[in-house]
Amino acid sequence: MQLVAYLNFPGTAREAMDFYAAALGGKVTQRFTYGESPMAEQMPEAARANVMHSQVEIGGALIMGADGPPPHEAGSTTVNIMPDTPEQAERLFRALSAGGEVTMPLEETFWAHRFGALTDQFGKRWMVNCLKPM
Repeated sequence: MQLVAYLNFPGTAREAMDFYAAALGGKVTQRFTYGESPMAEQMPEAARANVMHSQVEIGGALIMGADGPPPHEAGSTTVNIMPDTPEQAERLFRALSAGGEVTMPLEETFWAHRFGALTDQFGKRWMVNCLKPM
């Protein structure tokens, strides 16, 4: 399991993540836009070039980010917890959401066996992201 900072931007994710890769000696290893996703047709034309997900690897560390749609305001940070199995994802999601608010139910997506988002009882944002092999 990994814990990864997930940074949200107001349309500047591409430039920001390129900057972090250069500044920290890392490499952008994943990046796709809303227009490249299965939900492209549901997005306004102007938002399709925005980054839906980006990942910078620096040694064994990761930073992830996107031009986050609501409720992920620009400038906010979310903790992205990456469990190894769907069962672990379900357990962690239940535990973290207790007393909090689920903002996206835990379910299978095109990139993850399980993905969900929540705000915990202390007001902190979490994503539970059990990835499929790329």
